[in-house]
Amino acid sequence: MVVTGDCRLLHTCEMCEFNNETDCKADKNEHNRWLVNKRMGDIKFKLIVGSNKGGVGKSTVTTNLAVALAEKGFKVGLADADLHGPNIPKLLKAEDVRLRSTDEGIDPYETTNGLKVASLGFLIEDPNMHIAWRDAVKYDFIIELLGNIQWGELDYLLIDLPPGTGNEQITIIDFIGDVDGAVIVTTPQELALLDARKMISFARDSNVPIVGVIENMSYFICDAGKKYHIFGEGGGKKLADELVLPYLGDIPLDGDIVANSDRGEPVVTSQPDSPAAKAFLQLADNCHKFLNPEEVKAG
Repeated sequence: MVVTGDCRLLHTCEMCEFNNETDCKADKNEHNRWLVNKRMGDIKFKLIVGSNKGGVGKSTVTTNLAVALAEKGFKVGLADADLHGPNIPKLLKAEDVRLRSTDEGIDPYETTNGLKVASLGFLIEDPNMHIAWRDAVKYDFIIELLGNIQWGELDYLLIDLPPGTGNEQITIIDFIGDVDGAVIVTTPQELALLDARKMISFARDSNVPIVGVIENMSYFICDAGKKYHIFGEGGGKKLADELVLPYLGDIPLDGDIVANSDRGEPVVTSQPDSPAAKAFLQLADNCHKFLNPEEVKAG
């Protein structure tokens, strides 16, 4: 099944403060802003995770970062905004999940450790089929994702952005209004670093604070314990230094991450003592410190 139909907002009139046609003075755009603000008002920190380039492991990083924050006791939501490649359900072994609609909105899927998740992948019957949507329909789905999902009170909402700096990214940042930070994902090779620079430029032009740069697939550790920098060495750190940004660390190129992702088992929980899991947990610490500087000063 290809999801190509109208993606109308659900339940919005019943939820709106303007509860009848006579009193309603808001046009659709104003109404949508009210709806998104209503949901986002219960969320302490909103983070976007982007790369501008596909294939750098952005969704894997976002998922493991969300799980790491949840494992640390925070209330966390994960919004999959990659409409053409909604892979979060696969990464969480939730491909068969279907979300439930209520009079108040749509309930997100909740994992065993309390992570709340919403994704277009929960609406697609056949994950092999493509999504063929024009920008107007993407816009409506983003409003659904941000405004109609019952996120509730959260410490963190992580939004997994699609590649690029186009309509989806602009709409998300515009409607949230006060995105608290952007995590930039890259790999060591020059092509990925070039695209990461574009994502950094976009975040800065959009007045989104940049939490820092994380380098994925940074190195491979052989059985003897030696590191091999297959895709180049130190590119992410050099990029962060060049653009005066925090360097959040590096994630190794680990076959266990691939295998666990294919099984829908985030490495943070399936192999908590592995170098990769420790790197994701450190990433979670770094994000929390960036967003809570008063705790760092007090400590």
